[in-house]
Amino acid sequence: MSLKIALATAATAGLMLTGAAAPVFAKSPEAPAAKTPRQCFWARNISSFASNDDKVVNLRVGVRDVYQLEMLGRCPDVEWSQTIAINSRGSSYICTGLDAEVIAPSSIGPQRCAVSKIRKLTVEEAKALPKHARP
Repeated sequence: MSLKIALATAATAGLMLTGAAAPVFAKSPEAPAAKTPRQCFWARNISSFASNDDKVVNLRVGVRDVYQLEMLGRCPDVEWSQTIAINSRGSSYICTGLDAEVIAPSSIGPQRCAVSKIRKLTVEEAKALPKHARP
């Protein structure tokens, strides 16, 4: 009889241990912080541009939105250009730097400038841009 009680006690203890550990394993990992949604635009909706230096181009998209393109390196003469072209890779929907390149005219021919980052500026950020950098 004592053997049966010992086995039953051991089995109960085992169940209690697994039962106690179950809530720890049952918990799902905490959800990662919500990512900001992708901010994309159609290349055909670009209405104007401005640049204050050779590393950043600001685009007016539609009526209200301003997007800032950061170049991978220097983009010679982009701040002096009257016109530029945006070449979208893959489709005309631009979401990341890899989706677009800036083509700026220069005295030695068109300069293709790789874009590293694209971000949509808030209304406050767009208003705070220097006059020559505001599209």
